[in-house]
Amino acid sequence: MSDTQITDSRYSWMRLGLTLAVATIANVGMWAIIVIMPSVEAEFSAGRAEAAMPYTLTMIGFALGNFILGRVVDRFGVTTALIGAACGIAGGFAVATLSTSIFMLSAAQLLVGFASAVGFGPLIADISHWFVRRRGIAVALVASGNYLSGAIWPTVLAEMLQTTGWRSVYLFMAGVTLAGVIPLALALRRRVPDATHAAAQATSLLNARSSGLSPRALQYLLGLAGIGCCVAMSMPQVHIVSYSVDLGFGPTAGAQMLALMLMGGVGSRIVSGLLADRLGGVKTLLIGSSLQTLALFLYLPSGGLTSLYLVSLVFGLSQGGIVPSYALIVREYMPAREAGARVGFVMMATILGMALGGWLSGAIYDFSGSYRLAFVNGIAWNGMNIAIMLWLLSRSRPRPARLVPA
Repeated sequence: MSDTQITDSRYSWMRLGLTLAVATIANVGMWAIIVIMPSVEAEFSAGRAEAAMPYTLTMIGFALGNFILGRVVDRFGVTTALIGAACGIAGGFAVATLSTSIFMLSAAQLLVGFASAVGFGPLIADISHWFVRRRGIAVALVASGNYLSGAIWPTVLAEMLQTTGWRSVYLFMAGVTLAGVIPLALALRRRVPDATHAAAQATSLLNARSSGLSPRALQYLLGLAGIGCCVAMSMPQVHIVSYSVDLGFGPTAGAQMLALMLMGGVGSRIVSGLLADRLGGVKTLLIGSSLQTLALFLYLPSGGLTSLYLVSLVFGLSQGGIVPSYALIVREYMPAREAGARVGFVMMATILGMALGGWLSGAIYDFSGSYRLAFVNGIAWNGMNIAIMLWLLSRSRPRPARLVPA
């Protein structure tokens, strides 16, 4: 196969499959801590807020890792980034098993979260180089690796936790990460040809000029939009279990609602990817954000168990494709050779938005005594995201990505 025929090729699809496998393993770092949290709380006699600290540090590390490891991918390639991150994940898990306090565990989780980020934004940026006609669905599938990891590993690890304890679970995952990620990383050594980069660069330059914004200014604008959409997204995702308990339905029903969101999110990401291949990232993001706003409105009058299940599914179906759409917009408007850093920055902003929104919704609940104002707050933040996308769409008409002639 010649370099000029590499995009959307059989190799591209094979690489997509390998990348999805890596994402499913590497993202375990952000889910494993949730599984062991009750055991950690009991062992260290920690309060609920203190026991949540390792998860908070995990997400801070995950946010920073998306940006920094994205830069590593730009400079050294995805294989180097993956091997280093696999060692970081395994090392973080190993150090965590030596923890004698919740603070030591939190420090180890910061490393685990940072390294686990390689399975999200950096992999999304890398796979985007290997597709032109089907870039939307390729990005969506790799982004779904995060949800697949959340669907697979907690069940596996929970069963092991009951018989061996959380330290054994972490040592097991350290071994799985090294044994799974490193061989797959070596299979991804091939680099994107210069001709492919040049064609993508020319298209993104025209789009950037049509928007009247520099790449840096557009990056910051997308980051602000990402914070807005994810503050809104975090309200149901972070607080649905607590909301269910407040309404008298119990934590099990809330966990099932969360599972419905994640299942709907996988479907949404795939459908949004197919849609983005026709409409582009900005329009696809607008559709997802508008539907997310509608779902948040539907939560306000929903107080029955059945209605909450249905609205949670609708919410998952609406929001899953939003975050991958940001990566597509970056690829449409920004230099191809800087995709890892640019995508990583915007992914970092969305994760920080989730963290901010989760805390802000709790603070509003403490102030008002209910989640009603928290839903309204999410709708307002999502409105900011929609306004930014409408403004960007009004200023430019994204050109389709150019195929490199064979």
